[in-house]
Amino acid sequence: MKVLLLNGSTRKNGCTHLALHEVEQVLQAEGIETELIQMGSVPIRDCIGCKHCADKNSCVFTDDMVNELIEKAKKADGFVFGSPVYYSHPSGQVLSLLDRMFYAGGAAFAHKPGAAVVTARRGGNSASLDVLNKYFTIAQMPVVSSTYWNMVYGPVPELMAQDKEGLQTMRNLGRNMAWLLKCIQAGKAQGIVVPVAEREYRTNFNK
Repeated sequence: MKVLLLNGSTRKNGCTHLALHEVEQVLQAEGIETELIQMGSVPIRDCIGCKHCADKNSCVFTDDMVNELIEKAKKADGFVFGSPVYYSHPSGQVLSLLDRMFYAGGAAFAHKPGAAVVTARRGGNSASLDVLNKYFTIAQMPVVSSTYWNMVYGPVPELMAQDKEGLQTMRNLGRNMAWLLKCIQAGKAQGIVVPVAEREYRTNFNK
């Protein structure tokens, strides 16, 4: 089993990395393989609604990491998306990436557990978590919870390390993710298959 962790911050070893690494260490201790991907400062294009992905199952843009991450997602069993908080919102960079990944590669995420992690100096965490969790709930993904909302406070890693409860929340998140992955694996071994979603209706609010 493997969990893909995505750091949606431009800072390689910043606060979001520290939070994700806390989750990652627990997953590894539970026997779960991990890969922590740093987005960094590489530009990420936004979705342009061209519909290329509807037929090709890949994004029309090939000059950034989106298609590469879709291929990684196909082989992963769970996901943790991390982001710093900007103006009570996840980073624009990670949202552009997730928009395109879920449009072009949504099947790679269905029925696989997902969790969001956010870091902030002071506020905006809950709103940012809500935004990220919506990707999971529209893609039929079980949402992994912890013992508090998945957030850690601090303007720099040295100060964030003092948020003992926040880091404890990250570790408990890792344990819950590992437990759910093992439950899913056990269910598959017993012949339990994923449900087939109805797709007959797609309506607008005006009809």
